[in-house]
Amino acid sequence: MDWTSLSFGVKLMLERLARWLYRGQRPNALARLLNRGAATVFARGVAPDYLVTLQVRGRRSGRTISLPLVMAVLDRERYLVSNHGANAAWVRNVKATAGRAVLRHGRTEQVRLEEFAVDKRAPVLKAFLRRAPGARPHIPVDKDAPLEEFAAIAAEIPVFRVLSAG
Repeated sequence: MDWTSLSFGVKLMLERLARWLYRGQRPNALARLLNRGAATVFARGVAPDYLVTLQVRGRRSGRTISLPLVMAVLDRERYLVSNHGANAAWVRNVKATAGRAVLRHGRTEQVRLEEFAVDKRAPVLKAFLRRAPGARPHIPVDKDAPLEEFAAIAAEIPVFRVLSAG
């Protein structure tokens, strides 16, 4: 089903659900359970190739944390976007590991995540919102808005370019 074909009422209900699952920009118990299941499916490569599992070492626990993400692709470059902002745990973990992480989608790829310049984020954010309908309730710009509106919020939304670790 295409997100754009849903009625306004259904979209509103889904947006409220998404906000409830991530109240305070942190996942509640149900969201954590759903994320665990999605990360397993994405890692196996069953879902479309832009749905990936990010694995990064926890900055406090030292354990490997796995979470499902939507990868934006623009001009043959890959990007990961934190629709929950700079305080998302995975963003802080990536920064603590100097960008070292693993992407899984049917295969395992050692990567380095490089924070993308704020002034270049707008087109990536637009591409991300087109691909990730679940992120739309968390980003205060319509997916079809002009790039200027994305540029206005770019500093609030971390974007990482995916580079090969080798």
